[in-house]
Amino acid sequence: MAYSYTQFPHIPYLTINMGGHKIFDQTGLYYLTFTVVGWVDVFSRKKYKDILIENLKFCIQNKGLILFAYVIMSNHMHLIVRTESEKGLSSIIRDFKRHTSRKILEAIEQSKQESRKEWMLELFREHGGNNIRNKDYQFWKQDSQPIELNTPNWIHQKLDYIHLNPVVSGIVEEPEHYVYSSARNYSGMPGLIEVEILNFRYGMGDGFVALSS
Repeated sequence: MAYSYTQFPHIPYLTINMGGHKIFDQTGLYYLTFTVVGWVDVFSRKKYKDILIENLKFCIQNKGLILFAYVIMSNHMHLIVRTESEKGLSSIIRDFKRHTSRKILEAIEQSKQESRKEWMLELFREHGGNNIRNKDYQFWKQDSQPIELNTPNWIHQKLDYIHLNPVVSGIVEEPEHYVYSSARNYSGMPGLIEVEILNFRYGMGDGFVALSS
């Protein structure tokens, strides 16, 4: 299925505060960043990264999330996403962050091998106590830093940034060598999640076309 982003019918605008930044167009294409409070390197463990992967798959299959690019680093993740759901993108983001917070905290609490358990939970409890929106723990920073991507150059810049993140961090030499990234999909390799591949047509104003993988 092909998507043309120059002629989308928009649902009515719904402004939901994302902790400092706002998503104004709930069907727009956005670059998002989810960061663990305190920049704790939770995702140095595979099992916690896998929770994010499974929940991304769930949101794609059940909530209408359209995923174009992603990378999971040790303490944050980047996404390029949109939705056609009437509930809007902010609702999907809220549910994703809420559910992954709960599942990851449960995994940490129940783990017998997690040597960092006590200090991580104490840090998450401290952040939760400082935020009136949380009862006990806070895992994700409130702000998802949404940036609307509305030109081909802007999209290309953020796509490159996502895929080069593990290279710049010295984890791998080539983007496609990093498993927890859509760089593999864009290199024609099987990825952990199916994504919609962004293809650009320059010289056509601000239009671009995204074709499914």
